[in-house]
Amino acid sequence: MERRLMQIPMDKVCLIGMVHVQALPGTPGHSMKMRDIIALAVKEATILRNAGFDSVLLENMHDVPYLKRAVGPEITAAMTAAACAVKAAVNCPVGIQILAGANREALAAAQASGADYIRAEGFVFAHIADEGFVEADAGDLLRYRRMIGAEHVSILADIKKKHSSHAITADIGLADTAHAAEFFGADALVITGEATGRPVNPEHLKEARKGTHLPIIAGSGANRDNLPVLWPHVQGIIAGSWLKKEGRWDQPLDRNRVRQFLKAAAKLGHGI
Repeated sequence: MERRLMQIPMDKVCLIGMVHVQALPGTPGHSMKMRDIIALAVKEATILRNAGFDSVLLENMHDVPYLKRAVGPEITAAMTAAACAVKAAVNCPVGIQILAGANREALAAAQASGADYIRAEGFVFAHIADEGFVEADAGDLLRYRRMIGAEHVSILADIKKKHSSHAITADIGLADTAHAAEFFGADALVITGEATGRPVNPEHLKEARKGTHLPIIAGSGANRDNLPVLWPHVQGIIAGSWLKKEGRWDQPLDRNRVRQFLKAAAKLGHGI
């Protein structure tokens, strides 16, 4: 079945703009009405798309502290509502990530909203995250995707992800992890730095490439200055924190930073 994000040619780099949805109902930081949360998500998605991003990815980043794997129906419903509004507002692929590792809920929200892909944590191999011990869920997730008829929704799988300890799989390198994720049915792989806003090590991108034919996406720390370093090794780049005021993820979008980022990408051939 058609997977829109995966149709991007392998010789092109897809720029994915991150929309950090405001704190949702029931979370410690929640304060805004849902209509205002949705309106802000639509505003930021529209800015990113109009500036030249190829896709937007919605994430409930403000819902700290995060639950491990399962979130309540209020979060799934809220992310679905936000994704529906964003999908109607922008003419590009839309993705959903629900923290932390709530991949089934993200898939359900994507199916209900018409979103095109999800970003999935903990797809293969176990790790220790901020939230505790996280087991792999590829088997359950792909069966759930089949059960709800969402096989058109692509899965961008984080491997050796940020904010996590991978000591228990220290004997398994990025190449082998990438190979396992491809074997288990991921559609693309996301490689990150150690934490939100921290750049990806280009050597890690090269190492992952040795184990997979899947598209590889740089998933953290992309900025105007390191784009040339990342560009030759990836098929996608997720940009978030650097696009905000002062480069902080919890701040509003900075239109000037967005323009600078796209200008740097244009010099590398984006949009040609």
